[in-house]
Amino acid sequence: MISILILGTGNVASHLNKAFLKTENVDVININSRDLKVVPKADVTFVAVSDDAIEEVSSKITNSFVVHTSGSFPLKSLKNKTNKGVFYMLQTFSKEKKVNFSEVPFCLEAERISDYMLLETLAKSLGSKIYNINSKQRISLHIAAVFVNNFTNHIYKIGNDICKKNNIPFEILHPLIKETAIKIESLPPGIAQTGPAVRKDLKTIKKHLELLDKENKKIYKILTKSIQNGN
Repeated sequence: MISILILGTGNVASHLNKAFLKTENVDVININSRDLKVVPKADVTFVAVSDDAIEEVSSKITNSFVVHTSGSFPLKSLKNKTNKGVFYMLQTFSKEKKVNFSEVPFCLEAERISDYMLLETLAKSLGSKIYNINSKQRISLHIAAVFVNNFTNHIYKIGNDICKKNNIPFEILHPLIKETAIKIESLPPGIAQTGPAVRKDLKTIKKHLELLDKENKKIYKILTKSIQNGN
């Protein structure tokens, strides 16, 4: 039985807690990161807090193996004096939305091989997509994730706003969004690119720009130029 302590009450901590409670060989304790006067002992201590709080929280922990769950902070951001590691799950987490952990990539890092193997065992209890990713790789991966997830979702919001403004149900775009996501499973994104920008359809681009407000016009121009430059 592997004992784990999860510090935090946010989205990642909540989902981790629920997922590990369903496994057979993991004993889980979950506490608020503010309650650090008495920290229970555990084989692995997860610092699942906001990025800005990682250093402060980890500096107060004396448990033997401490890991954080951040995609953007290096392993060295942990300030405990014991062994360190990273257990980064590349997925978007919302408390009200269930997560299928069998589809979640687990990006692991540790100072010692034995600790890495322990993290791998924990990851395998939840899913099967496991990657050995170092701190330098992870920040680049996190940047890529921001583009394909956070920025893309904001683009969805802009599309939704345009639909609402013109009394069009956003659901009409759902099949297109799904097909675009599915397509890149078999084609590189650069090859899969379609639309007026890649076709250099200047008349259509001009019509679009005439209908957009000032802020969205800027975004449209930047993305169009990036597509045409092959970026």
